[in-house]
Amino acid sequence: MPNKSPAVERALAVLEAIADQEQAVGPPYLATRLGLPRQTVHRVLRNVGGAGLVVRGPNRERYSIGPRLSALAFRILRSHNQAAPIRSILQELVEDIGETCNIGVLDALDYVYLQRVECQWPLRLHLELGSRTGAHCVSGGKVLLAHLDPSERHRLLRSRKLKRVTARTVTHVGKLEAQLVKIRAAGFALNNQERLAGIVGAAVPVFGPDGQVLAAVGMQSPISRLTLKACRRHVPRLRQAAEQIARVWFA
Repeated sequence: MPNKSPAVERALAVLEAIADQEQAVGPPYLATRLGLPRQTVHRVLRNVGGAGLVVRGPNRERYSIGPRLSALAFRILRSHNQAAPIRSILQELVEDIGETCNIGVLDALDYVYLQRVECQWPLRLHLELGSRTGAHCVSGGKVLLAHLDPSERHRLLRSRKLKRVTARTVTHVGKLEAQLVKIRAAGFALNNQERLAGIVGAAVPVFGPDGQVLAAVGMQSPISRLTLKACRRHVPRLRQAAEQIARVWFA
């Protein structure tokens, strides 16, 4: 990158380089990767840090994505500019499966619902867009945790106590990590009444152009209507929807 690039281009390049990494990064790495003087990188980091776009670690001069940039990313994914085609894909999925479906993303240890389309059954789970739940106890959250860098996931899972919300919730970090390894290998996750007793579900990842997992497409149903085995049979259809969503986001 030329040193005389406009300030906005330099700031975007720094933000993209930080976002590409699984762990916090320091100015030397950014300077080397972007071909910029360290003084320039420090100046950019001060500016974007002051705006809440990146945050500095408490003990070392290493930077990660900040809350304002995360919030902006969620708003973009939920934007009405893309809502219509995404909801159309979800609506078709709901019509085929017959159960409520959603798209969600990971925010630390929370699973955030970006889009949901409800099924027509009177007995169904209602959640508002933007709702959060523990990622460790829903299929969408687990499939996203499974695709994190192992060292980053290990650190994240130990950053706060995992809450037990049903008798089936896995809160032991070692057991959860073993389960996540299997989920990544399988390419999908199941939820066996781990968030709500009597509710089961399944989810698959949404891959970006570079192979990075950015979101999850999931479904849930009362176990009285759909068994866990039946949820597994819907995984190919969920994958098809995930591929369609990726094409809309990254066309």
